Amino acid sequence: MKWHAASLVVGILLLAGCGGYEGGETPGTQTVLSITAWPNGKDAGGQQQWKLYCDRSGGTLPKPEAACQHLATFDEPFAPTPADRMCTEQYGGPAVAEVEGLYLGETVNAHFSRKDGCEIARWDKYDFLFPVKPGSP
Repeated sequence: MKWHAASLVVGILLLAGCGGYEGGETPGTQTVLSITAWPNGKDAGGQQQWKLYCDRSGGTLPKPEAACQHLATFDEPFAPTPADRMCTEQYGGPAVAEVEGLYLGETVNAHFSRKDGCEIARWDKYDFLFPVKPGSP
């Protein structure tokens, strides 16, 4: 009976460790983001990817500590552009990006483009997460 209880505890700990948490010290407030950008659009390929961890300021994104500090200055990071916002009809190019994961323990699934003036402004606000210039190879 003791062996069975110990096996159960080990199994639970293993399952807890397989939950996708990749870093940091404080579960529930962790930031683990996967960032993907296509400078010339998804159809053109050229996908670039980075990881960002803010609990321990790491990952593959250049200057992760500065990126985490910059994110902390936003009231509602990754909020989409409100649907009722009036936007200029200008096209900023085919670049698109996606940010997925956790930010301070909250799920993030954000999409970025340069399809109009509002989305260009949003892209520019977060460009520190996309270390690539739109339209570049």
